[in-house]
Amino acid sequence: MPVIQRRKESRVSKAKVAVLRTKPETVLDDIVHLFELGGGPGALDRSLTTILKDNISWHYPFPSANTTPWQLEGAILALTKNGFTRIACVQNKTEVTNAFKGEDLNNYTPIFQAYALPVLFNFRDEDMAWVGYKPKARMHVLNKIYGDEIPIPDYFIGKNIVHLPTAKCHIYTTTTGAMKNAFGGLLSHKRHQTHTHIHETLVDLLAIQKEIHPGIFCLMDGTTAGNGPGPRVMEPVKKNVLLAGVDQVAIDAVASKMMGFDPMSIAYIRLAHESGLGIGRPEDIEIVGDADAAAESWGFKVGASFHRFAGWFTWFGPTRFLQKLLTRPPILYVGNFYSFFYHDVLHWPLKEKKVYKRWLAESEWGRLFQEYRDKGALRKGTSAQTRD
Repeated sequence: MPVIQRRKESRVSKAKVAVLRTKPETVLDDIVHLFELGGGPGALDRSLTTILKDNISWHYPFPSANTTPWQLEGAILALTKNGFTRIACVQNKTEVTNAFKGEDLNNYTPIFQAYALPVLFNFRDEDMAWVGYKPKARMHVLNKIYGDEIPIPDYFIGKNIVHLPTAKCHIYTTTTGAMKNAFGGLLSHKRHQTHTHIHETLVDLLAIQKEIHPGIFCLMDGTTAGNGPGPRVMEPVKKNVLLAGVDQVAIDAVASKMMGFDPMSIAYIRLAHESGLGIGRPEDIEIVGDADAAAESWGFKVGASFHRFAGWFTWFGPTRFLQKLLTRPPILYVGNFYSFFYHDVLHWPLKEKKVYKRWLAESEWGRLFQEYRDKGALRKGTSAQTRD
């Protein structure tokens, strides 16, 4: 199995994160500029396929929860403009999120069609196989859960990856972004057993990514950011910003700081920084683009909710020692049904759907989302080449 050799980042030079203010009229051009400003063209290998890894935290189109259609289309435009024509999107499923429903309701499907972009699913045998991978880096926790060989999709090995998260809070990790975006793509079987050690898991996944991907980049959407106990149930807040960078730790640190948190107090950022996988200290990160936007502090709070309490009780509280039992059928199905019932049966029709409808009517970003629903892709540019 090929392993990509990557040069270890030096702590001598600062990490670089690009931040831009944007608006619906210019967002696609802004994303292209952001990709270039953040160092995307130099971070990826043009001769290889580039995976676009979008983020569907909830198949329903709740603002701030999922990759936005302009974020997806902008990434395609940025890549093709800079000579990256071998592009594919990879989707994953979770026990509570439907990938097919998510790409349809979030308006990705017409973009895939407009650019002839191949879409693969890591849970389809015809698209990719799960193979055992033995990391060179020392693992914090994944080896204890999976053994020496960790199952990952073979399609990811030897390809660039561009992560497309949004700026939002998370009940388990405080914030979620570039590093958390690898969770769904690289892990499947036994994924629930990592929740008690979710911070260490994200650090291990970044170490694996640095071994298997010749290039990694992140384009983060903060046009509407998510405040509250995410990644699904949140308060969407208009912020009109975009972030990008090569250093996955640094971009998460900058986004966390903008949301109002101390990055080094968030375990996955601190552990990744201490492990030499990136830069988590804001004073060691160079902001390019709009420094004033990067200096904002939004005062976000994860807050309290019954779902957050239930998650804490299961994964971090007094029942954590029962994790292996709780993540096996049939008990696992009970937890999955609870999450489905809480989010899809209760919250969406009773609250979040109303928030979404109001966002469509009152927010300029909601109106742009509706434009994608009515018209499909806003620019039908050069088609991506078929995947390998």
